[in-house]
Amino acid sequence: MIKHLDGEFETVDFADDKSILIYDNNEEERYPLHWHNAVEMILPLVNPFEAVCDGREYLLEERDLLVIPAGTLHSLNTHRGRRLILLADNRCFADNPALEDLQPVLSAPVHIRHSEDRELCSQLSELITEIYTLYSSRRDMAEVYIHLKLLTLLVRIKEYRFTGAEGAYDEKFGSLLRYIEQNYTQQITLDELADMAGYSKYHFSRLFKKHCRTSFVDFLNRRRIKAAELLLVNQDISVTDAAMQSGFSSLTTFNRVFRDQKGCTPSEFRRLYRIDNCE
Repeated sequence: MIKHLDGEFETVDFADDKSILIYDNNEEERYPLHWHNAVEMILPLVNPFEAVCDGREYLLEERDLLVIPAGTLHSLNTHRGRRLILLADNRCFADNPALEDLQPVLSAPVHIRHSEDRELCSQLSELITEIYTLYSSRRDMAEVYIHLKLLTLLVRIKEYRFTGAEGAYDEKFGSLLRYIEQNYTQQITLDELADMAGYSKYHFSRLFKKHCRTSFVDFLNRRRIKAAELLLVNQDISVTDAAMQSGFSSLTTFNRVFRDQKGCTPSEFRRLYRIDNCE
């Protein structure tokens, strides 16, 4: 499945004029730790599937869905079985300010369990199956319909993950995540968000990790690194400017966080991106 791997960076081969890749996978092998500039979705159809994302293990049962954000270090361990795997170019979402409300879904892995919400998983499974059918067809406007269904899928996940499960509490948390999305280039602190939420710093820190499945600092740094990626592909922007414009006040911190999340330096990332787009 992985065709081009440079260290831990995978180049995803999208077809000409397409930003989606989806295939019916039945391979039995372990895919090593890697990352790419695509949002990945895995839907097991027959037998379970195992993934490790940022050090956390995910066991997917049949009809579960796992969404892996672009830039996430992950490995995959497949068994005898069958699953649909979808990859979507992250630039479809990151370059469109109208889709900023979807960023919480694209900031950390999301595991939707069939055992917890059969109706939602059936809806998501149907959408991915329809995307696969469109992808395999030569129908006019297929790419447009694919994107409509993909956005519908992400919206339903966001509604479930951030507003559907716990009512008013999730609505409040959703507003905090929108605040982060609008202000991540500024010096946001945990104390500031805790005050906005009306909790103590320590209680809010625990709630944040439970809700987002990552710490506030990691969540914020991940969002800033995603912004930095888009800046680094512009050869006219220096690494220092990319760091400052994405919210890092120190180039040293930026280089360290970037390497921790990507396994390469910002300069190496720029080189990999240039090679990726020249092939």
